[in-house]
Amino acid sequence: MLDLTTPRPAASDDTETLSEHVFRRIQAAIVKGDIAPGSKISEPELARTYGISRGPLREAIHRLEGQRLLVRVPHVGARVVSLSHAELIELYEIRESLEGMACRLAAARMSQADIDELRAVLQTHERDAAFQAGLGYYQQEGDYDFHYRIIHGSGNQTLVKMLCGELYQLVRMYRIQFSATPNRPRQAFSEHHRILDAIESRDGELAELLMRRHIGASKRNIERHYQDANNNDLRGDQ
Repeated sequence: MLDLTTPRPAASDDTETLSEHVFRRIQAAIVKGDIAPGSKISEPELARTYGISRGPLREAIHRLEGQRLLVRVPHVGARVVSLSHAELIELYEIRESLEGMACRLAAARMSQADIDELRAVLQTHERDAAFQAGLGYYQQEGDYDFHYRIIHGSGNQTLVKMLCGELYQLVRMYRIQFSATPNRPRQAFSEHHRILDAIESRDGELAELLMRRHIGASKRNIERHYQDANNNDLRGDQ
């Protein structure tokens, strides 16, 4: 049974290489928005900040490019990814389709023990101080991520590779960015419970539908954000 009292570290300190340690610190800073989207990555500055040589740093940067968190711009260097409105909507369209499929498969393949653990994950989310204050949804990764657990529960390794591998941290970056929208955290929590109820009832069709609606609601939230930003820009030009 998974211990849900405190989040597990991604790797123990005594086995983690210097490059791995720096990779995870920069990754966390990008995903949480501490390094802003579009920011230019300065290797000398990062080397000074983390007290490492350029070799391990470049290895970490290369891995971050593989996760699509950094993009290489000709004659500029590496920058933190900043998806356009259209690119972000496309990403959520992919999630809507593939995570819906994952839910359908999970309803057939997740064991009752896995479902019980996922119910405990939601209880952990509910106790989170930021969530209780209405400031955002619980955003720990891996086994503490509702979506991550369902994708693994699908038993489809291609889905796992796509959604929990190459796209995972990029998706988390934008999930965190938009998680503090008023009323959205409570709504998302309620939707998670309904999705899990459908999985536990072994109703794959309903589970898929509910997940698609859940991600569709997040997509509409993003569209409203961009629409409001555009309206504010227009008012500022008057």
